[in-house]
Amino acid sequence: MPGLELGGFAPALGSNNDDSTIRILRIDLKHFEFRLLNASSQIGNERKSIKEWVIGHGLVAGINASMYQKNNLTSVSYMKTRDHINSTWVSKDRTFLAFDPKDKNLPAAKIFDRDCEDFAKVREQYRSLIQSIRMVSCNGKNVWSPQSKKWSTAAIGMDSKGRILFIHARSPYSTHDFINLLLALPIDLKRAMYVEGGKDAQLYINTGKHEFEFLGNYTTAVEGAKGNSIAWPVPNVVGIALISNPK
Repeated sequence: MPGLELGGFAPALGSNNDDSTIRILRIDLKHFEFRLLNASSQIGNERKSIKEWVIGHGLVAGINASMYQKNNLTSVSYMKTRDHINSTWVSKDRTFLAFDPKDKNLPAAKIFDRDCEDFAKVREQYRSLIQSIRMVSCNGKNVWSPQSKKWSTAAIGMDSKGRILFIHARSPYSTHDFINLLLALPIDLKRAMYVEGGKDAQLYINTGKHEFEFLGNYTTAVEGAKGNSIAWPVPNVVGIALISNPK
């Protein structure tokens, strides 16, 4: 599909579970626009799998929007659209995915870093914002410390051309190592934010001709002995819709 590219990368630092592949969906903003879907804005507050969210709203692809609180609805950090506020809490996290700009001359979507940009200004410029944990700084650096714990990962990145990347790895990696792997890939990654881990981490794509669903796995070896095969319901999803008449 024009404006959409899916790549699979098997890094040298392999994982001992699954196939160790990192999948990346590269999105050209000239062809697609972003949507934030929240269970908290729906009647009944129904959570759904990423696949169900995407199909139900006529989208092409979707990924987790962020981690969520114990009420299974509210994002752990700031999250809003032009019509709905899911969370008013501006946490200490340093990155924001912003889209739906008020001025058409602004980038249609961009990952902003609070260490390099003024959040108050960005909040006035964009109608939809998602705050989450920074993985790659505005200087292109890995900001996570080494760690022993490993899990599946869903993330959102941006390259030097402003294209947005939906990133998914079912195999468990420590986040520090995972970021280093991403920076070593030929994807020109400049910024990235963490959006989910473990069994909830999902990426779904349906172009009409091709369909892909990537699921996260259980975190512990005991739980994950057979591997997760369920697309678990989640409350908040970032999706993309095809622009009917791209410029």
